[in-house]
Parts: sequence; structure tokens; C-alpha cells
Amino acid sequence: MVRAIGLMSGTSMDGVDVALIETDGEEAIALGPARSYPYAEADRALLRGALREAASLDDRRARPGSLADADAMITARHAEAVEAFLATDSINRATIDLIGFHGQTVLHRPERRLTVQIGDGTDLAARLGIKVAFDFRADDVAQGGQGAPLVPVFHRALAAAAGFLEPVAVINIGGVANISFIAQGKEPIACDTGPGNALLDDLMQNRLGLAFDEDGAMASQGKVDQRVLNELLAHPFFAAPPPKSLDRNDFSSAPVARLATEDAAATLIAFTAASIARVLPLLPSIPSMAVVCGGGARNKTLMRELADRLPCPVVLAETVGWSSEAMEAQAFAYLAVRRLKNLPITFPMTTGVERPLPGGILAGSGSLFP
Repeated sequence: MVRAIGLMSGTSMDGVDVALIETDGEEAIALGPARSYPYAEADRALLRGALREAASLDDRRARPGSLADADAMITARHAEAVEAFLATDSINRATIDLIGFHGQTVLHRPERRLTVQIGDGTDLAARLGIKVAFDFRADDVAQGGQGAPLVPVFHRALAAAAGFLEPVAVINIGGVANISFIAQGKEPIACDTGPGNALLDDLMQNRLGLAFDEDGAMASQGKVDQRVLNELLAHPFFAAPPPKSLDRNDFSSAPVARLATEDAAATLIAFTAASIARVLPLLPSIPSMAVVCGGGARNKTLMRELADRLPCPVVLAETVGWSSEAMEAQAFAYLAVRRLKNLPITFPMTTGVERPLPGGILAGSGSLFP
């Protein structure tokens, strides 16, 4: 068993999630403590600027303008988060074998074989004195895959450990939402489904200066504009079968610009839920249940919309003994161990890559390994 820490900073840009697991990289998993460390508003502002700068990139290693500052900030905040995590939970760093570092996605254009995650894994390994696995998406994209989602292989391991006999769906709602369809003994099927929290977060930031709609309170006061919702759902992405993936900025909140804030929020939440529901008819069968994780799981209005729109029971990850908030950080610890053992992390029906493919780079102990 390998003792690994996973780090995740998602497209919601709210902070760094840290989680400890022990695993063999296959079906043996023991979940340890997990914590979140929020970004300061200045950090989020820097990341928003970096997203704008990244839109024009054609070289995934280039760091023009604010991207260089954001790259350094992401590395520093992740190092600080790990140090705080080790101290708070009294964990001896010598007992940690490996860290899985996702970095921060600022551009995802698989159709151009381009994906950019900022944050320096080599520098992080040097700062912490622990081997780091990072840059998980690039190999898949270079081989013609979508490079996302990456967590389905972890969802499969969790479902196997839980002894689920019937197919289940795991829905992760971050800035972008994605779904994994897990059936016993089969490779996972997965895709991004559409916007998760990103459009609603942007609405709250732009209109009210708030980072997000806490508990979906603003959306709960509004009314869905069906005409606008239909316009949003007319995008051809939603008719395409899995696998498929998105960039955070592939969708715009412009269609809700004329709506009152409450109605705009309600419509964007309905958009997220409806776009998830659009995927289920494209799967081999209706899952026995949908397990929801990610920041969107905390949005009560969104959870109600999902329950209304999905043709199966909808439950929080905690209901089955998992963690809504720590899931992706745990997943990147698991993916790091699979990288260490050269096991595949992406598959034909999760990213569209031609064959199961390992991914990531290992840094640390004075060496850098491909």
C-alpha cells in the first residue's frame, strides 16, 4: 500500500483541497483525513486574469503576462496547504510516499491537442521534499484523447470497494460537471456534462461581488426562464455521445443577462441539472442511483433540481460513505499511485483515447522521470 496525498484546485477556483489515502492503485483504498484551504480574493482575482490570458495560448508551456504570477502562486499555495495539512493532522512527512498534484486548469482545448494546467510540480517536490506526480492530462490529449474527465478510474475503485452490484453514476459538480457510469467488471464510461458551478459563480461575482451562491439561496428565490434555458440547451455539445469534454469558458452566461439576479441564478442551476440529465439517455442503461460530489453537492437548490430531473435516486456522496468535498483530491492521490505503478488512468470510453493510457510526470528525489 502506498500512502499518498492528493491536491485539487478545480475550475471553481475556490481553494486547494488536500486528502490523504492509502492504496495499491487498484481496488484497495483506505480514505484518510481531508481539508480545504480557501484562496484569498486576491488569489482568485489573479486566477481570473490568468484565465483571460490563457485563452490565446498555443504553447502549453508558455506563461505570458499574469500567467507567470499565477503559476508561482498556485505552486506556493499548494505547498502551504500541504504544510498546514501535515501540521494540523500531526502527520510525519516521512510517512508520505507521494503527492498527486493536479494544478490549476486555465485552458482546455483537446480539439487542438492543447491542455494547460499551471503550477510547477518539480518546484513543489523540491519545496516539500516528497515525490510529486503531476501533469496528468497532457499525454492523453497528445494521443488524441479529451484529457478529461480523469477521475472515473477512481470512481470505479470506490464502487468496487463498496460492493455495488448494479450500475451507478457518480456526478462531480465543480466549475464544470462530469459523470462516470460504473458497471461491475467493465471499464468506466464518462464525460463532461456541461457547466457545473462556473456560470453561477461568475454571475454572483459580477453582480454581487460574491464568490458563489451559498446553499443556492439566491436561485431558490427565482424562477426558471424556460425560453432562455431552451436556448442554452440548444448547444450541439449536449447531443454528442460520451466521451466529450469542455473548457470552463465554453459556455457564457450572456443569455441570462437581461434576467433579474434571482431568475438568472435559478435558470443557470436548471441549466446545470438539465445538461446532466441529457447524458443519461446516452448511457448503456439508467443507473441504479446517482451519487453527487463536488462543490455543487452543497447547493441545495441544485440538488433539488437534480432529484426532479434525473430518472434515478440522487444521493450525496456521504450517503454511501464517500466525501463530497474531498473526492477529487482523493482521486489525484489515487492517480498518482497509478502513475507510480505505470497503470492506465484514461480509457477509450472516458476520454476517447485509442487505448488505456498511463499519464503524468514524476518529480522528486533529485530526478525527473517521464
